Amino acid sequence: MADLISNSKSYQDLLARLKSQIRTAQVRAAVAVNRELVMLYWGIGKEILQRQAGEGWGSKVVDRLAKDLRSEFPDMSGFSRTNLLYMRAFAETWPDESIVQQVVGQIPWGHNVRLLDLVKDREERLWYAQAAIENGWSRNVLVLQIESGLYRRQGKAVTNFQATLPKPQSDLAQQLIKDPYNFDFLTLTTEAQERDLERGLLQHLRHFLIELGTGFAFVGSQVPVGHQNPVSP
Repeated sequence: MADLISNSKSYQDLLARLKSQIRTAQVRAAVAVNRELVMLYWGIGKEILQRQAGEGWGSKVVDRLAKDLRSEFPDMSGFSRTNLLYMRAFAETWPDESIVQQVVGQIPWGHNVRLLDLVKDREERLWYAQAAIENGWSRNVLVLQIESGLYRRQGKAVTNFQATLPKPQSDLAQQLIKDPYNFDFLTLTTEAQERDLERGLLQHLRHFLIELGTGFAFVGSQVPVGHQNPVSP
């Protein structure tokens, strides 16, 4: 009976529809997380711009912020000095929050960095961002299209800022789902989970050794223990 059901056209139609719904939901979730991350970076960049303009802070503030933010959020890799400077340039390029929300917030941060590096004209950047969403371009394809001058060959002014989702099967959708920046943002990487587990185990181990009293020592974490040559008296 199970084989008859699984081989029926009705079941196959149901399975195909559910697969499509699941993939679309995955993309929606990935886009939502990515947009929050990009908005966070935009907000940080905007704060740096405002403080430098209003309070006369120089470039040293970026160095200090990078150090302090990395110290507070060691599991997030996005707070390097270089990335903070990209955040500043990103906020300067896109002062309109609605464009960040509706367009450039729907492509990964790495795409936005490439646009900052390779495209100087703001309208051209926006055109490439929308083209990446509509065509599902990966970062490498985006760079290839920019270097080939696609905008100059067929570009036109962008006036429609309506949010769209990349196709679930596209390279862009897959890159959004697997983007390491998004995982770092949520601190959901396997490495981060292992670090949390290790911290918890070590904390319990320290308490245990304290309760045992004298005669026991905690050497450290991840200390290699190999064969030791005997020491002659």
